[in-house]
Amino acid sequence: MRKFDGDHLVIASHNAGKLREIAELLAPFGVKVSSASEHGLEEPEETEDTFVGNARIKAHFAAKATGLPALSDDSGITVDALDGAPGVYTADWAETSEGRDFAMAMEKVWTLLDQKMAPFPRTAAFNATLCLAWPDGHDEVFEGRVDGQVVWPMRGDRGFGFDPVFLPNGKTETFGEMDPAEKNAMSHRQDAFDKLVKGCFE
Repeated sequence: MRKFDGDHLVIASHNAGKLREIAELLAPFGVKVSSASEHGLEEPEETEDTFVGNARIKAHFAAKATGLPALSDDSGITVDALDGAPGVYTADWAETSEGRDFAMAMEKVWTLLDQKMAPFPRTAAFNATLCLAWPDGHDEVFEGRVDGQVVWPMRGDRGFGFDPVFLPNGKTETFGEMDPAEKNAMSHRQDAFDKLVKGCFE
C-alpha cells in the first residue's frame, strides 16, 4: 500500500462541510487541504453504478487536473428490501427543480417499502468509499459501512440526508437524533477514514 508523503491534498468535493471534516482529520499529519472548487474544477460526471467506481472517477479527475494527490468520497444508503437502492443514486432521489429535498426522498423509500410489504426490521446500511489517487494514476480505496434499519416517521433534526430514518444496530436513537460526536465516532465515513489513516498516513 502506498503511503502519502506529500503536504498538500486536494479534496475532490465542493461540499464545505466535507472539506472541514477531512481537514480536521488530517490536521495531526500536517497536511494542507484544498477543495476542488478552490482549483476551479467542475464536478465530473459520475457514470459508474458502484460507490468505488464513482469515488475513483472523482479522485482521478482532480489528481490529473491539479497535479496533486486527491481524495474523494462517495457515499449513500442501501436498503436491502429495495435491492440496495437508492445506493449510488441516494442524492439523485432527493433532486427536485428547487434543489435537494431529502424529506421527499425518505418518504419515497418508505412508500416503496410499504408497497412491497417489506418485513420488519427493514434492514439498511450507510456506505462510504474513500479513494486517494495520485497524479501518476495509482490509487488506494477504503470502504466503510454501518448497519441498521430504516424507521418511520422521521426522527430528529440533527445530521443530514437520510439520517432521520436510519437507526443503527444496537442504538435507540436515529442518526438524526444522535449527538453529532456520537454519530461521527461510529459512522460509515469514520470507518472508512480510520482505514485510510491506518493505510496511508500512519
